[in-house]
Order: sequence, then C-alpha cells, then structure tokens
Amino acid sequence: MKRISTLADIEAGLDALCRIDPRLAAVRAVAVDVPLRLDQPGFPSLAAIVISQQVSRASAEAILGRFTALLDPLTPDAVLAAGDDVFRAAGLSRPKQATVRAIAAAVRGGLDLDRLCRLDAPEAMSALTAVPGIGPWTAECYLLFAAGHPDVFPARDVALQSAVGHALGIDPRPGDKALARIAESWSPWRGVASRLFWSYYRATRMREGAPSSSA
Repeated sequence: MKRISTLADIEAGLDALCRIDPRLAAVRAVAVDVPLRLDQPGFPSLAAIVISQQVSRASAEAILGRFTALLDPLTPDAVLAAGDDVFRAAGLSRPKQATVRAIAAAVRGGLDLDRLCRLDAPEAMSALTAVPGIGPWTAECYLLFAAGHPDVFPARDVALQSAVGHALGIDPRPGDKALARIAESWSPWRGVASRLFWSYYRATRMREGAPSSSA
C-alpha cells in the first residue's frame, strides 16, 4: 500500500474509513480539518517526538524551540558534544536527555532513520525500539509522521484514547489494549484514523493532542 504523502491520500483514507466504519462519518464532520502532518525523516523529527512524550503540545514546542536554538543545526554530533547545561537550559528531563543522546549515538553508529521509513512497520519498529529509551509510542509516531506509514495507530496515546472514547461513547475511555483492538477494524488506514481522532480531539477539547513536529 502506498505511503501517505499528500492531502489527497488523507481524503482517500477518510473516505475508505467511513465506508469501513460508518460511525466515523460523524467524527469526520466534527474534526473538519485533518492535516497531513508529514515531517522530513531524520534525527530532528525523532528528537521532536521524544520531547513530546508526556507533556502538552505547547510545552513540547517551547522545549523544542529552546533546544534547537541552543543546538543549531540539531544533529547527532551536536547532541553528543553538548554538556548537561544545554539540556537543562532547554528543559529536557533526565530520561529525555538520555534518550536523545542514545538516538544520537545510534545514528552515529549506523542507524539510518531515513532507510527505516522505507521498511515495513514491524521491521522498522523493531529497529527503533532497540534504541534505549524508545518505546512503541515514539516508534509509531515516527512511522506516522516521518514515514507516512498508512497503517499505524499509537493506541498508547492518551489523547487518542480520550478522543475515541468520547466519539464512540465508550466510558471509561479505552485503554491501550482495548483501543488497539478497536483500531484493528480500521486497517489498512489506521494511520489516517489516528490523524482523524487527533483532529477530533483538537476540535472537541480546543487544544492539540498530537505530538509536536520538527517542522
């Protein structure tokens, strides 16, 4: 299946999802605008996703802005050469410092983040989660936003859990395992479904739920 690379791909996916699951037509009507959200593959994109972990979109963008200002350009070599004071000034927690450094070391050691975007999702996920500090959510978001993978759904994402629960009348909201089972029916367009529900979250909660972007 082709990768998601244009807004036309998003529209095609939304049309298919509404045929697969008619309930999603109402979700689409509320969401209105479902953006492409496609970043350039590479270290800055993955670092931005790490920084987005467990903080609000506004906080992630502020931290990322400070980090990229302190390390311009944001490269693996720059990260590995930076002292702890740079990470503290940017506002990265110690676990995120360790993860960003581990990614930088992995890239300098031969991990090709661009090549990973051309692999099937299971193989790419395996390579990404082998890096210390990268869990499934981070890997899935990288495949969504850097690779344009059409059939990835980060079921561990709290905003997605909240959005699906609200939209489909599931109370309490589904946990990650329950949400993954629900999302199975949206294959092979789970990548578009994730964008749809992030947009629904934004429309109903009046704030962004999707992770921050390096763009």
